[in-house]
Amino acid sequence: MRAARTPQLLAVMAGLAATAALASPAEAPGGDVVRQLIAEVAIAQVRSIDPAWNEAQRDCAGLVRFAYRTAFTRLRAGARNRPLFIDDYNRPADFADAETLVTRSFVPLGRGDDARHALRSGDLLAFRAERADGEVVWHLMLAVLPAPGTEARVVYHPGEPGARVRTGTLAALAREAPLEWRPSPENPAFLGYFRFRDFAPPAPGGPT
Repeated sequence: MRAARTPQLLAVMAGLAATAALASPAEAPGGDVVRQLIAEVAIAQVRSIDPAWNEAQRDCAGLVRFAYRTAFTRLRAGARNRPLFIDDYNRPADFADAETLVTRSFVPLGRGDDARHALRSGDLLAFRAERADGEVVWHLMLAVLPAPGTEARVVYHPGEPGARVRTGTLAALAREAPLEWRPSPENPAFLGYFRFRDFAPPAPGGPT
């Protein structure tokens, strides 16, 4: 997908700001306020990458980590010192690659229309493709909904050094992306939609 033009970005950011203004400032970090902050941080990288984002970690998973960490730090005092993610050993961690993020720190919503319609800002699209040489490539995209009832967008870093962060509508992604990166149940590389574990409801019978 092509990068969104500046007027489109301004419209998206205006929608995010309006949505955040409607949310209660006393809302818990699992609610709409932090979701909209995650979306705002991600969209801001499309216009200009924040120098605070470690250049060595500028890839698809790095965008997810940076957007989440920045949003939680802004909202919650002391969050900077509390890792948000889980590593391969089930330990709290500041760093997790794409595979580890999906399998340890996010929970699946599904791959079909029901999951797509349930998307909220901060949710992920996850892909796992195997190249002809056997290399396995993971790719993550952040979902952004500028305002309730509006068309979902995706924000992602393509992974190449020096590349810009890109955005576009979810519908355009399904139409225009290379086949292995299309969010369709018919695409075996599409793992589905995922939600941060702190935003997901507890499992039936589990701790609340």
